[in-house]
Amino acid sequence: MNWEPFYLSTKLAFWTMVLIPVLAAPIACLLAYGRFAGKSVVDALVSLPMVLPPTVLGFGLLVVMGPRGVAGMFWENMTGNRLVFSFAGILLASLVFNLPFAVQPLRASFEKLDPRLLESAAILGLSPTQTFLRVILPNCIGGLTAASILVFAHSLGEFGVILMVGGSIPGETRVASIAIFEAVEALRYDDAFLLSTILVPVSFMVLFIINKINERR
Repeated sequence: MNWEPFYLSTKLAFWTMVLIPVLAAPIACLLAYGRFAGKSVVDALVSLPMVLPPTVLGFGLLVVMGPRGVAGMFWENMTGNRLVFSFAGILLASLVFNLPFAVQPLRASFEKLDPRLLESAAILGLSPTQTFLRVILPNCIGGLTAASILVFAHSLGEFGVILMVGGSIPGETRVASIAIFEAVEALRYDDAFLLSTILVPVSFMVLFIINKINERR
């Protein structure tokens, strides 16, 4: 039994969980408190990965991240390596794919914040950035934690987007979901069963933790 795919899935889920708040929190704050033209368009664009077929999203990312794509050319100029079919590539794809799954719970958490706290921050002369860092985030740690843990669980099972952007390179992009698919195709049901029995309880425990966090909130 090769444990490398499970290690890669865990590594991908961990880094997605760590990095996603940096992207999701400002967007969630903008959607929760912002008043601007085109807000519904921004909201729809952020939520688009939730409704797009993973293969469609993966193909779009493959074009953008490919050697002739904007992100692909930038990355190659910066590092000398290709972005597609690499761990960095599937990590970027994972961040895009999981963004709405972090933004939605964070936005709900921000909208439940006592508006008197924001009024007090404005009276004290805090800038929007200071209010976000010193008032909003510290009072929404529960929502931030729940969103991060949810993204971790969701990343463990990613398949379509990762396959389109990363392929199945051993030790680089062959995550557990792809390894399970290939094991079933090769009639290696024991390997597929073993990987599946690991992912199921891990995902269950993550959801259990999220429910406990929400109960305490």
